[in-house]
Amino acid sequence: MIYVLVHGAYQGGWIWKHVADGLRAAGHAVYAPTLDGCAERRAQVRPGITMATHAGEVAQLLFYEDLRDVVFVGTSSGGMVICKAAELAGDRIARLVFVDALALLPGERVADIVNRPAAEVTDLTTVPTRSDAEGRMFAGLEPVTRAWTLARYTPHPIAALEAPMELTNFWDRAWTAKVIRCRQARNPPEAHQRRTAERLKASYSEMDTGHYPMLSQPDELVRLLT
Repeated sequence: MIYVLVHGAYQGGWIWKHVADGLRAAGHAVYAPTLDGCAERRAQVRPGITMATHAGEVAQLLFYEDLRDVVFVGTSSGGMVICKAAELAGDRIARLVFVDALALLPGERVADIVNRPAAEVTDLTTVPTRSDAEGRMFAGLEPVTRAWTLARYTPHPIAALEAPMELTNFWDRAWTAKVIRCRQARNPPEAHQRRTAERLKASYSEMDTGHYPMLSQPDELVRLLT
């Protein structure tokens, strides 16, 4: 199988490292792109980066790499990206997987679903404070993994998180899908993730871990993805 793993806010492709290694060891092809303006691409941040432009570049990855029968995986705000990218490249997708992910309806905003502490905000980016990242976001990770993650989290293009969701026919189309919720995570709320599963007629499972299962339980996540 071919897996395309899409990260969420404040992340990059790096967050999928252990899952990607596990999938490759099982014989699968894996792509884990870093989205525009994030992580190692943070120096490219500029006005005009949105969820839709992120989705467009992922859809283009599928085209230029000529990927078909793809298992398309999104976590956190990456769920929004795979929804829009699926509209653009639906004929290349075999299955959608939402890993503790957001899947907004047209016109919804992240703030309608998720309650977050105040962040450090500029005209172009938003990022949790160091104390919030250390004491809340990544608090459930093992110390070595937490330090590794804290060294890598970066600001996210603000329009990609704050603009209303842009979708046309995603929710009207039939998809093979799976929703994986992390029980120990406050966000996205359980009701939101169950709504995703119900609307997509998706299978639904849970992991007894926090919002970053690719870091806390990568082997179990690999098992659920395959």
